[in-house]
This record gives sequence, structure tokens and C-alpha cells, in this order.
Amino acid sequence: MNRILVTGGAGYIGSHVCKALKSAGFEPITFDNLSSGHLWAVRWGPLVQGDLQNGDDLEYVFSVYKPKAVIHLAGLVDLRESILNPDKHYENNVLGSLSLFRTMAKHGVSQLIYSSSAAVYGPSIGAPICEDHPKNPLNPYGRTKWITEQLIGECDLNAVIFRYFNAAGSDPDGQIGEAHTPETHLIPRAISAAQEGLPLVVYNNQHPTRDGTAVRDYVHVSDLAEAHVEALDWLNRNQGPIAMNLGSNIGYSVLEVIAEVEKISGLPVDYIIANQKIDEVPSLIADARKAQRELNWTPKYSDLTTMVKTAWKWHENSVTV
Repeated sequence: MNRILVTGGAGYIGSHVCKALKSAGFEPITFDNLSSGHLWAVRWGPLVQGDLQNGDDLEYVFSVYKPKAVIHLAGLVDLRESILNPDKHYENNVLGSLSLFRTMAKHGVSQLIYSSSAAVYGPSIGAPICEDHPKNPLNPYGRTKWITEQLIGECDLNAVIFRYFNAAGSDPDGQIGEAHTPETHLIPRAISAAQEGLPLVVYNNQHPTRDGTAVRDYVHVSDLAEAHVEALDWLNRNQGPIAMNLGSNIGYSVLEVIAEVEKISGLPVDYIIANQKIDEVPSLIADARKAQRELNWTPKYSDLTTMVKTAWKWHENSVTV
């Protein structure tokens, strides 16, 4: 049995990855402490509830299930929380990863797919960012991802490092979707604002972008999941580490996303401008040609309309959140 350990497999991206793995003939083993993941999202393989910083938990899952490879998705992802509480993010994201890498080495597992982030990059002028763009993370979250990328190289792992841009949307079949508490991602926040009639906080409209709000590249979560399956095949044929962007090559502003949610839902999305002073890149757009070339990966669902439609379907029909 081709068992793949998926840390953070009960989370938003992790559950979609597990579904894609199962469809491709793998057995995903979810390792999650359920601090932000959900039991209802674990549907395609067993769950081992444990923590990356607990050596006994890791020893158990490697000894019992003997995974062939690891997809490492577990980590804290709230950029704003990382600014307020950086110690927590360094401890969880960096030390937790190091603990995982040590256990992998002990059990002779060298194949790794790591969930990094476009937050490792420095500011851009709006052009698509390729993988050799300067690394200058503007916040602790991005710095934890960049440090962990460097640890991967130093630990001599055969790794694919995926620098995600903004994951969005939900499973087109409607089985699983995005459910964070608190929610920090724009599309579900805009959907909640439409459903509840409460104003959405737009953090800043003073950026040097076309309408003053941050521009981001959004990529459908099912497209992200499929890239992980393709990466396992790449690791069997090649030697990493290699870093690849995962994005749609298109940027949308906050106000453009809000307008699309209004169009799909037929409801208004009221918003207020907070103009918070926070270190964030005004524009992040992926040049994802490397992943398309290396993995033969082509996003299928990553147009804005499909991402919003699938997210709206999930949030409108789900009874689990």
C-alpha cells in the first residue's frame, strides 16, 4: 500500500489533498492535532491525532503506518497573528517541522512535499513572481516558511517545496470546504458578510495598486491538491529539493473579489476600510510556469468565478460549520 503521511490532513487544504490522494490510489494517513482541523474532514484514510512537537506521537505514526512519503501541511497560517505572537509561530512552524524532519531521517523517509508560501518573497511591482525572486519576508509568518525551506535543504531531503499563493474555493463535489475559526481568508469572509449582512473589514486601500486594495493570485484548492499528487510522481523520477510556485498567474484586488461574491450570491457585501498599518506585500501574482512544466500541472478550477461559486455552494449548503 502506498501510504502517504499528511500532516495537517484534517484542515482545509489537507482534506482536499487527502481526497486527491485517495482518488489516485494512495492511502492518506492524516496526522493532525485538530487545533484548527476537523474530524468531519477526515474521510479518505485513518487519523492519528498528534502534535509535531511530540516525539512519541511522530514515532508512533511512522512505526505503525510506515509511510512512503510525507506531505507537510501542518502549521499556523494567520499572518496577522504572527505579528502579534511571533514566538508561537516560530515554535510551531519551525521547531515542529524540524521535529518532523528528524523523525523522517530516523525512519529512512526522504520524500517530502512541503507547504510553503508566497509570503517568502519580497515586494514586487505587480509583475508575476518567479521562484528566483528575492526572498525578503515582511512578517514572521513568511519568515517561518523561508527558514523551514532552508532547513529542508540542510536536512538533505528529496523535496518539492510548493510556494502557495492564495488557496480558494471548495471541493466541486461539495463534500468538504473551508472552515476556519476565526476565518482570515477573503472569499469566505466576503461570503459571510453577504449572508449575515454584517460589514466586511477591508484592511487597507492605500496600496499602490489599481484600486488601492491588495492584489492577490488565487488558486483553487482542488488544483493545489492535484499538484501534490503530481509531485509524488516527480519525486520518484527526480532529486530535489526544488521550489515551485502554485498559482493561477492572475491577480485580483480585494474589491474585485467582493464584486464577484456579490455577482454570484446576488447579495450586497457591505465593507468598511480600516487602513490598518501592517507589513504586507501590495501585489502577489504567481509565475507558475515551472510547476506547469515540471509536473504537467494545469489548473482546472482557478478562474475567479469558479472559485467563488464552489465556495458559495459549500458555505450555503454545509451543516458542519
